[in-house]
Amino acid sequence: MSRTMLRALAVSAALAMAAGGAQAQGPASAKNDYSKPETWLCWTGKPGDACAIDMTTTVVKADGSESVEAFKADPKAPIDCFYVYPTVSNDPGVLSDMHADAEELGVVKAQLARFGSKCRIYAPLYRQFTLTALRARMTGKPMDMTGVRAETTYDDVLDAWNYYLAHENKGRGVVLIGHSQGSGLLTQLIAKEIDGKPVQAKVVSAILMGTRLPLDKGKDTGLFKSIPLCKSASQTGCVIAYASFRDTIPPPANSLFGKAGENQIAACANPANLAPGGKGEFHAYLSNGAQIASSSAPTVTWVKGKPNPKTPFVSVPGLLSGQCVEKNGFSYLEVHVAGNPADPRTDDINGDVVAGGQVNASWGLHLIDANLAMGNLVDIVGAESKAYLAKKK
Repeated sequence: MSRTMLRALAVSAALAMAAGGAQAQGPASAKNDYSKPETWLCWTGKPGDACAIDMTTTVVKADGSESVEAFKADPKAPIDCFYVYPTVSNDPGVLSDMHADAEELGVVKAQLARFGSKCRIYAPLYRQFTLTALRARMTGKPMDMTGVRAETTYDDVLDAWNYYLAHENKGRGVVLIGHSQGSGLLTQLIAKEIDGKPVQAKVVSAILMGTRLPLDKGKDTGLFKSIPLCKSASQTGCVIAYASFRDTIPPPANSLFGKAGENQIAACANPANLAPGGKGEFHAYLSNGAQIASSSAPTVTWVKGKPNPKTPFVSVPGLLSGQCVEKNGFSYLEVHVAGNPADPRTDDINGDVVAGGQVNASWGLHLIDANLAMGNLVDIVGAESKAYLAKKK
């Protein structure tokens, strides 16, 4: 089983553990001191900010022509973003340590740093359930859980959030952003600490990717009682949630994404067009080089007969589009790839979970949920920021 396959299979177990699905096996862990800069991956303006990095992008058009798009963060952005990253740690224990390795640094580059043009960024390190432990579990040899307290992951995120509110927020609006395990933790945080409470007034929106947030059928709310699904970019105090699948590979019956409980559906808001059922073009920012950490996933050649550009990201206008659909009992973001063999640009992208050369359909495009719509999401945060600030006047 490939590393990528195990990474994907890890998601449900990580979310279950983060949600308290595993029994606490030990005493409460010592709290992290989030007043220390080293406990944060990204913190706009702080030395060592992992989001202060090169985000230059090569825009590759269908005719094969290329242009370079620069990126500039705004350290004086009027709102903040608080981010919780997905399952990435290769640390040897069941829970990760509080040191940022290549995996943590890589994921904020792919999923977070670009939001720095619209918000000040805060991304805490936390002791997540590791890929190491998940690989062991999925291969039938689970690691010893003695002394491990499942609640540690959530407690860390809660402590970081509370520190941010007490010392850094200073009355500013904030967007909550997460993916996979990170979305699961933020879902708990919102449900327990924000929904229907005074602090909700600070929430510009929540972006929960690669998850299955429950909505009551026929309604815009569900698990969150007073935070509805977003329907426009000018709407604030709402949530954008989705899990993505190719239109050619819809979720099979065993998919973990796209379904919720009885009389509920999984939330889906299309970042390319938030109007219910709306279609739109994705403004994707795809990682250049080997997009997927697996020998089964080849590097994309962006333009036939040309060497790949050297920038860390590539954008492919006109290639990707999608809409939220409800099909066969699933609700999900359906992605269309408009490849054209007659033009020189690539006709496909990486993003599927692959094992032994075979795509595992049950995970869809989970590995690139964020990359697919990154430009759309950044634009939405910018529009929401303006709407939020206008309401405060």
